[in-house]
Amino acid sequence: MRQTFDETTDRSFGPRHVPLIREAMAQQGLDGFLVPHEDEHQNEYLPAANDRLAWATGFTGSAGAAVILRDKAAVFVDGRYTLQVRDQVDAQLFEIRDLVEGGVPAYLETATARGQRIGYDPRLHSPDALARLKEAAAKTGAALVAVNDNPLDRAWGQARPAQPTAPVVPHPAEFSGEDSNAKRARVGKAVAARGGDAAVLTAPSTIAWLFNVRGGDVIRSPLPLGQAILNKDGAARLFLDPAKVTPDLRGWLGNQVRLETPDDLPAALAELKGQSVVVDPAQSSAWYFDTLAEAGATVIRAEDPCALPRACKNAVEIQGSRNAHIRDGAALTRFLHWVATEGQVNPPDEITAVTKLESFREATGALKDLSFDTIAGAASNGAIVHYRPTERLNKRAETGSLLLIDSGAQYLDGTTDVTRTVAIGEPAAEMRQRFTLVLKGHLALAGIRFPAGTTGSALDILARHALWMHGLDYDHGTGHGVGSYLGVHEGPQRIAKAPNAVALRPGMILSNEPGYYKEGGYGIRIENLQVVTEAAQIPGGERPMLGFETLTLAPIDRRLIDRDLLSADERAQLDAYHAKVRDVIGPLVEPEVRSWLLDVTAAI
Repeated sequence: MRQTFDETTDRSFGPRHVPLIREAMAQQGLDGFLVPHEDEHQNEYLPAANDRLAWATGFTGSAGAAVILRDKAAVFVDGRYTLQVRDQVDAQLFEIRDLVEGGVPAYLETATARGQRIGYDPRLHSPDALARLKEAAAKTGAALVAVNDNPLDRAWGQARPAQPTAPVVPHPAEFSGEDSNAKRARVGKAVAARGGDAAVLTAPSTIAWLFNVRGGDVIRSPLPLGQAILNKDGAARLFLDPAKVTPDLRGWLGNQVRLETPDDLPAALAELKGQSVVVDPAQSSAWYFDTLAEAGATVIRAEDPCALPRACKNAVEIQGSRNAHIRDGAALTRFLHWVATEGQVNPPDEITAVTKLESFREATGALKDLSFDTIAGAASNGAIVHYRPTERLNKRAETGSLLLIDSGAQYLDGTTDVTRTVAIGEPAAEMRQRFTLVLKGHLALAGIRFPAGTTGSALDILARHALWMHGLDYDHGTGHGVGSYLGVHEGPQRIAKAPNAVALRPGMILSNEPGYYKEGGYGIRIENLQVVTEAAQIPGGERPMLGFETLTLAPIDRRLIDRDLLSADERAQLDAYHAKVRDVIGPLVEPEVRSWLLDVTAAI
């Protein structure tokens, strides 16, 4: 099994580890310390060695923060984790606060006092976030102090896991669609156009994409941890731990790429004295900005020049994603058939569901890894948005309940992410109504046409409209970008309430995943991946339009649909989607699965 069901933290982590952190703080004359979730690479998903927030608090979510003061502490999470944090964190030690509404700055404005020194590790904070924190602390007369010796790391000591050293391997052109020389030349011109002589690149996904390599340093993502300096002429210096360098890597990188170690990075940054250097404040920590400024370089604050080219997939990557989703759709359809047959007679527990789905994906012979730990929420656990089953929390599905399965896979030709909610036994009328409202939003977003320049935030309302009209909503984004055998969460594009200045462009892959969650009851989410395409000309239309091609192919549980809540157009749209699922996936599965698929994809 790739997914395990052990718990890596518990509620005792805070009471055991916070005193050690406070002792290390005192040794450095600090009155407090900031603990972000992000690591030195601003990762969302972390190697065990960099999961500092989890070690300090017990909280394992993919977004959060903590502030540890001498006499009090707080942990901050967003709406996805309000239930999870209560289960994992000792609320007598930590005040639990909202990460978005007020967040850490608001806490610093009330919890700190004049003369206090609050430490932070400059390698872990983006400069913009750090500026807001400094401003907030200054209001009380406290000061934020950069530390070279992280007190949390000192407290962790010998128990801290080793840094990952997974081999870095070539990712051939049959999957990437463009060689690294061409990418570096193209991005180098973009750096020059912004007035830069060079760019400092720190995002693992950028390193993987630009040099056409893949690694395994980040859980569930084929990413190498490293840094690079790209010159405007396309030449580059790549900084990797020597333990990761495979025998054929130097030849793969070519003569224009100089391979060095992370220990060489400070000196390399110092060599940029007098040059203009592009650095992304959202991807690179404050340490890079401070180091370059001290070296005498001129820093140009700009988006990672690889972010947009990476997001706009080329024809090879798009076709690879289609192929990956067909393969994955057949595996998922086999799983849904199992749930609809054996799973109705003997409802599975969450761990059984996860292992069964993984076995179907493994049977493809092409699975490289999961794209994230499968979320399998039975009944009330389905209302925990980012729930992960463990031996302690494992729940068996019951007749009359819902089972939510959010899962994905990593294949050499593409990354998948799909959610299906299925009924175990006969669903209640409220479940069917809520599911249909979520489906209406999903269909609206899948079928929209929009002009160039439209952002994801402009489309978000489509997925929520039906829910809002019934006084309902969900506390997560509607769509995130997805990489090409890279991270399952990829920017800069997204679909969410929060404003986003990045317009959707052809080749971008995003999720479409509205949901509804009834605390203590059940959870509903319907998720497909879709790629932005140039839409067919609309008769009588005056402007060219973009649209979405749905990539995910798997049946949606019709037993949960209240047909009367769907318009004729919505019913036709759902029927067309199911017809494609039937036509593409049907020939790939066994006769008994195919027969079932014909039934569950029949016209509604």
